[in-house]
Amino acid sequence: MRYLGNIESPDDLKKLSPDELPELCKELREFIIDACSGNPGHIGASLGAVELTVALHYLYNTPTDKIVWDVGHQAYAHKILTGRRDLFKYNRKYKGISGFPKMAESPYDAFGVGHSSTSISAALGIAVAAQKEGSQEQVVAVIGDGALTGGLAYEGLNNAGSLKTNLLVILNDNHISIDPNVGALHNYLLKVTTSHLYNETKEKVWHILSSKKLRMLFQKFMTSTKLAFFGKSSIFESLGFRYFGAIDGNNLPLLLKRIEDIKNIPGPKLLHIVTKKGKGFKPAEDDQISWHAPGTFDKVTGERKPAINFRKSRYQDVFGETLLRLAKSNDKIFGITPAMPSGCSMNILMKEMPDRAFDVGIAEQHAVTFSAGMAARGLLPYCNVYSSFIQRAYDNVIHDVATQNLKVIFCLDRGGLVGEDGATHHGVFDLAAFRPIPNLTIFSPLNEVELKDMLYSVQSPEYGATIIRYPRGYGEGLEWRDNFNHIEIGKAQLISEGKGIAVLTIGPVGNAASSAISKARNEGIEVLHYNMRFIKPIDTTALDHAFNGCKTIITIEDGVVSGGLHSVVSEYAVTKHPGKTVKIIGLGVPDSFIEQGSVAELVKECGYDTDGIYKTIIDVARKA
Repeated sequence: MRYLGNIESPDDLKKLSPDELPELCKELREFIIDACSGNPGHIGASLGAVELTVALHYLYNTPTDKIVWDVGHQAYAHKILTGRRDLFKYNRKYKGISGFPKMAESPYDAFGVGHSSTSISAALGIAVAAQKEGSQEQVVAVIGDGALTGGLAYEGLNNAGSLKTNLLVILNDNHISIDPNVGALHNYLLKVTTSHLYNETKEKVWHILSSKKLRMLFQKFMTSTKLAFFGKSSIFESLGFRYFGAIDGNNLPLLLKRIEDIKNIPGPKLLHIVTKKGKGFKPAEDDQISWHAPGTFDKVTGERKPAINFRKSRYQDVFGETLLRLAKSNDKIFGITPAMPSGCSMNILMKEMPDRAFDVGIAEQHAVTFSAGMAARGLLPYCNVYSSFIQRAYDNVIHDVATQNLKVIFCLDRGGLVGEDGATHHGVFDLAAFRPIPNLTIFSPLNEVELKDMLYSVQSPEYGATIIRYPRGYGEGLEWRDNFNHIEIGKAQLISEGKGIAVLTIGPVGNAASSAISKARNEGIEVLHYNMRFIKPIDTTALDHAFNGCKTIITIEDGVVSGGLHSVVSEYAVTKHPGKTVKIIGLGVPDSFIEQGSVAELVKECGYDTDGIYKTIIDVARKA
């Protein structure tokens, strides 16, 4: 690394000449590819944003000037150039650095991210605060075209355009987020970026003109010219932004010149750049969906290495294949996902029955209310959203679904601790958050068979709006493609009988509990174990069995203890068994944000892996 090895901060970057920067970009790409080949991460977007990252840190005085990244999938080069090069081998690892920008990690991370569409609002807040304080710092928001499908991005654009605060928004347009982008905005951007005559004419004249005043006059002229090319002016100009672009965002000399030209123009402005996701690594360029986050791979050949548990089925695939089977037999079933068809396996239904599934873009609120509208007309929508992303649509679930008692089936993928994506992506709040809402049934399966059967069972009239919550990753290796079995609403499953100690679990963590209980049985300790399945409605018969026969109840959940199963059982003890002296111990996620690491490492840290459960059972038995 002729250049990268000497860069500890953007101050070192600024010592290079512009002619040396392309070689630095090449070294950055090689470094990212090498690091991610053995330590999986979000490689595609970061490879495409290398030139942009170099240009921003070269031209701006960071960290005094602020760069706010959207989502953070494109920020690996940013991390490497801002003092974390040697730490990057610990990216997304337990006790290592976060895979996303994080304020507590570096002063160069102006705002912490992980979810989509937040950059413009956050950057505007920073810019307004700087303006009020009389600071001359500059603020840049970098947002991908996929993130523009989120409503929050439009709210930020609308507010920024009216406030006239100094702010540069860079639209990093690569025509794809995780899956191909959808919607009218995507089609508009595609039309803008592929109109070669318009863009070439604009670029040539821009270079001929030397004074800023002439360039601004030219920009106004080109705004009116857009009417001739597109039949409308730029949507961004309509919102009060000065629009520049679209230009090649992987052309570093052009990028440097254009940012330098516009950085000191006052007010809100938007630079539209076009980049190639996976740039510089042919396998990632050719298959941009798979290489968004490809896992481990051979850095020379690009061959992706299979996961260790490849013989087991992933929960998301059980969902996808089951939904297809159900849709074939029930013409009222439709699938809805906010921009995650491959991530949640909705693409299985989309491929075979494209008219029965909708990718609505990164728009969780819209996905929920769109589903509610379908349900209001008698359809049966299966709305699949990642657990941590459904938080963005909490009001829609309450206002548009629950209050109207509309039957929408929410399939929450990535429930519980999800691993290396860390605090922003752990799906640990869902059970506690949705439990207080009337007209909701909340279910979490023990394994892939229960998931398949529940997806089938919710068609029954006894079910209304239902949340089915399941984890990321692989199931237990069970055969699940045979006939369906109906699951009675609110009915727990007795796993083992016992006296003195009861273990109540919800979700796949029940399998770890069963292993721990088997170990305890070898020491003569018999434990009552219920797979509760439902947190709402709760099986009161199972709870009464536990309270009447046991002195200690241990609740176990892959979610926050406060508000979840532990709270349900504690509340039941107070209201229905006030005279009994039953100790209730809650195992799960404590009242803190859990950082990145493997799921096994994080579950162990929280104390509800098999060893942690076994230790709790033994401690209780010894004190009895």
